This record gives sequence, C-alpha cells and structure tokens, in this order.
Amino acid sequence: MPGPFSILAALHGSAYEAAARRLGGNDTLREDRVLLPRRNGVDRTGRDPTADARALDAARRVLRTEAEALSLLERSIGESFAAAVDLLAAIEGRVVVTGMGKSGHVARKIAATLASTGTPALFVHPAEASHGDLGMITTDDAVLALSNSGETSELRDLTLYTRRFRIPLVAIVGRAPSTLAEAADLAIVLPELAEACPMGLAPTTSTTCMLALGDALAVALLERSGFTARQFAVFHPGGKLGAQLLRVEQIMRRGEQVPLVDLDATARETVLEMTRGCLGCVGVVDGEGRLVGIVTDGDLRRHLTDDLLAQRARDIMTPNPRTIEGRALAVEAVALMNDPARPITVLFITENDRPIGALHLHDCLRAGIA
Repeated sequence: MPGPFSILAALHGSAYEAAARRLGGNDTLREDRVLLPRRNGVDRTGRDPTADARALDAARRVLRTEAEALSLLERSIGESFAAAVDLLAAIEGRVVVTGMGKSGHVARKIAATLASTGTPALFVHPAEASHGDLGMITTDDAVLALSNSGETSELRDLTLYTRRFRIPLVAIVGRAPSTLAEAADLAIVLPELAEACPMGLAPTTSTTCMLALGDALAVALLERSGFTARQFAVFHPGGKLGAQLLRVEQIMRRGEQVPLVDLDATARETVLEMTRGCLGCVGVVDGEGRLVGIVTDGDLRRHLTDDLLAQRARDIMTPNPRTIEGRALAVEAVALMNDPARPITVLFITENDRPIGALHLHDCLRAGIA
C-alpha cells in the first residue's frame, strides 16, 4: 500500500517528494515512479513534453531573430550615430530621454545607464510633458526621443517645444520617412527589422535594438569623456558593485591601528609593536616619518640567530615595501597583494611617502571584495 507522501505526490507533484525526503518518510522515489507512470503523454510532474518542446522552439526563434537584428544593426550603424555622440557630448545640460509605451520603458533604462556612466540624464514621460513636465527641460539640454513608428502622437508637444526653444533633438526611429525623424536635428534609423512576435505586432526586436543603441551611446560618451572607474564608484555606492568600487581609504586601518617603528627600534620593540598591530608586520619609518621598510614574520625568521634581540629594525627590515594611495580602488589593492610573483597580505597606504594607513587582505574580504 502506498505511503501518505506517495499519495500527496500523486496529487501535488514533486514538492511533496522533497518534503518526504527532508522529514524522513518511508516513501521513496523508486516507489513513486512505479505508482505514478506517465499518462496521456504527461509526465508525473504534470509537464507535457510536446508543449515544452514548442516553448523551447519559440524561445530559440526569438533569440535568433533578435541576435540577427543586432548583427544587422551593427553593420548599418554609421555617421548619424557618430554625429549624435558629438552633439550629446557638447551640451552643457542633461540628456532628456523620452518615449511612449514600450519605447518609454527602454528610454527609462537608457536614461539610467547614461546617468550612471557620467552623462547627466533623466527620463521625461511625453504625456506628462504636455501637462507641465516640459519645465524639466532647459535650453542647455538635449532630447533623445524613441519611437519605432516615428509617428507617436504623445511626442508632438515635446517635439514642438524643442523646435521652439532650439533644444537639440536626436531621434531613434524605425522609419526614416516619419514625422519625428524629419523634425529631429539627427535621426538614427534602425534597419528594416522583423519583430520576433509571430504576428509582427508586439515590440520585441525593435525595442531590443533601441536598448542596444542606448548602451552604445552611453559607452561611446563614457569613452569620449574619459570617465573612470573611480568616478563610476561615486554613482554606485550600494550592493556588490559598490563593494567592488570601494576606495582603499574607506576601509584602511588608521592612527593607532597602524603598527610603526623607527629605524633604530630594537628587535624586541619591533616584535612587540608587530604583536600589538595584529597585522603580522610592522612599518619602519625614518626620522622624517617616511616609510622606508617593513618587517614581517618572514623577516624575523630569516634573521633568527642568537643575536636577533640585539639587532635594530634597520638590520632586519625589507626596504622599499609596496604601497598604494588611499584614493586607489580596493580591488586594485587586492590585485597588488595577489601578485603571483610576490604575494603579500598587507599594504601600507602612503601620502607623500608617509604612512597614513594599512590594509590587510582580510579587511578587503570583510568588505565583500573578492
């Protein structure tokens, strides 16, 4: 007679099988497979293999169609794109991105990507623009408008506003002979594309290409402006990305946490300071406070002789230790410490050759930097 979990599995599927295993039930998968054979082409989990095959075919067809469209877009991109980058790079204000419907959703993402990569940008909804949000657009700005048809009625007032106040207008459109393309200062026209939707109606391929063009504009503008990883970190302080973009000065040890001795410190004083600092090393400074060496556990072992305690820090230190600036990214510090030729676990942070902090590899790991 089947056990209770076998009966529940027959009614509700594999979730109850997992519960049976976790709770130590007597039912086994082998028993269930015997009790629950495939019926009417539907397996024991209620899945129809034929329907699954159709779904996979549809997914592959869509991805293939959109990949081919992106390849075509790459080959067709030309002077209008380069001119758009020139225009957007020259403005003193922001890039105002707009679009209606699915194009509007893509426009929001493009605005976010531009803003996060050094090009000030915002999204303005074209319908709301007609009811006061036109005031968000200044004569120092430029407008980037998205419309596959180029005939989106909600863009009319915003387009007229740009013409009235001589605000640069760049259009991304699917058709060259269109109202928006003809009104714009520059039009980037998508190549002739077939939507992945079997009815050819739902925006799929066209929005994918618009999104890709937005990314291309953002990266081209990023490279034009010389935007750096450190600047990128300012706009991405949160999450895993934020951790990867932390600067050394944000996580380094400071003040009394930095173990230091002078050149004439005895080996005993050096060991005591090393023990206090809990870094496995101690920095050695000269009379002017400049970092001139480092004493590590390895240095002590290499000088482990009968007269070790009579020696001075200058006698056992490794000169010219590797250092890093406080403004450097923490990931750069990790890369320096993980140098295959000479791996280390501690870096001193210097300013004008004077130590202002210390960073242990474990500090980076605690901050989420791998």
